[in-house]
Amino acid sequence: MIHTELNKYAMTNTITEGPVWKGLLIFFFPILLGTFFQQLYNTVDAVVVGQFIGKEALAAVSGGSAVYVNLLVGFFTGLSTGATIIISQFYGANHEKELNRSIHTAMTLSVWAGIGMSAVGALITPFAMSAIATPDDIFAQSVTYLRIYFIGVLPMFIYNMGAGILRAFGDSKSPFFILVAGCIANIILDLVFVAVLHRGVAGAAWATVISQTLCMVLTFIKLIHQHDPNCRFSFRLMHFTPHLLRRMIHVGLPNGIQSSLYTISNLIIQSNVNSFGTDMAAAWAAYGRIDSIFWMTISSFGVAITTYAGQNYGAGRNERIHLATKQGLIIMCGTALFYTVLFYSIGSRIFLLFTRDTNVIAEGTQILHFIAPFFITYVPIEVFSGSIHGAGETFKPMIITMLGICVLRIIWLFTAVPMHNTIIMVVACYPVTWISTSAAFFIYYKRGKWIRAHTVTNS
Repeated sequence: MIHTELNKYAMTNTITEGPVWKGLLIFFFPILLGTFFQQLYNTVDAVVVGQFIGKEALAAVSGGSAVYVNLLVGFFTGLSTGATIIISQFYGANHEKELNRSIHTAMTLSVWAGIGMSAVGALITPFAMSAIATPDDIFAQSVTYLRIYFIGVLPMFIYNMGAGILRAFGDSKSPFFILVAGCIANIILDLVFVAVLHRGVAGAAWATVISQTLCMVLTFIKLIHQHDPNCRFSFRLMHFTPHLLRRMIHVGLPNGIQSSLYTISNLIIQSNVNSFGTDMAAAWAAYGRIDSIFWMTISSFGVAITTYAGQNYGAGRNERIHLATKQGLIIMCGTALFYTVLFYSIGSRIFLLFTRDTNVIAEGTQILHFIAPFFITYVPIEVFSGSIHGAGETFKPMIITMLGICVLRIIWLFTAVPMHNTIIMVVACYPVTWISTSAAFFIYYKRGKWIRAHTVTNS
């Protein structure tokens, strides 16, 4: 028992003890590297099909189908955040019984959600692609890619939930190593299925599904072999604990809805982009892969600060949450400026990874150069909301995001864009909504009502 406790506190001392910035970065970098490899799944698909098949296949893999993938993944990742927050709070508070029950409730939720989403997604794929005005020359390939991707939803959900559980323990390295293995498998399978066997976009999709299945298996192995028995997963213990399930959904559902609203507004943007033709759809798809480098960085920090805040909230150390927020803003603002300079310097050359079409590169570079300087305006949204979520408050941040990002973005698309119908006017909805939402989060954070008295209980 003493050995177990020593192991436990050795894992958590950099989060609940010691220099805040150091603990944040130690926890953050494995998440960032893991997210990088996760992004490589679809980016490798885009590179391989763009180089070996053509721009139509690139648009099919990375255009509207990618938006629906983000909708799906985003909703469940947001929902699973509820489990991560609850588990991190129990872990920080040393509530062993509820910790173990929470782990098995979370994994059971991921299995049933994955089965249901896979079945529904495969049925609605053609209607979903029609809803965003997918160009005729890429419609069939888009449907094929997305339908096969839905088959891999179950292993993807299980991996994401398992990775969230491991991070709640303070272990951000294991999810990273698992993703490295999955990404290597995906690269090899992409080349085999597309470049050697000529299976087209279907081959790229199957490569992703098989790789995600590998990640699921490795995640189960890691959870089953945890040193601390209170953190250990067992298939025979899989069941819902009702009060914990309700609590996870109460905390996680607003995050899932928030992520879905983001993506729904992006679907409307995708529809506007598609109206400019296949070249613009391909340029937007390639741009999305390039700026995903920034998004994976900022979202990884959001995951890190949420778990960091959750453990410290569970341990009753609220002052560390505020300090992490201040230091996190400084770190991420510097990072945003770095990406802006990088994309301005070599952005057009990065497009050559995806296509040699000069029109596509020119359109994509125009979009990249317009949006990149505004990256810094999004930083407060991720940092403030991460700290607030870690304390268990997710409903009000959802409302702020819904109004500031989603509703305002839709208003912009239906009012400003018709008056001046250019691609720059379409994508201008991003900085407009980032600035307004960052201001709203700053005001809500400073009011301080989101961080309540220490209330983590052992039911």
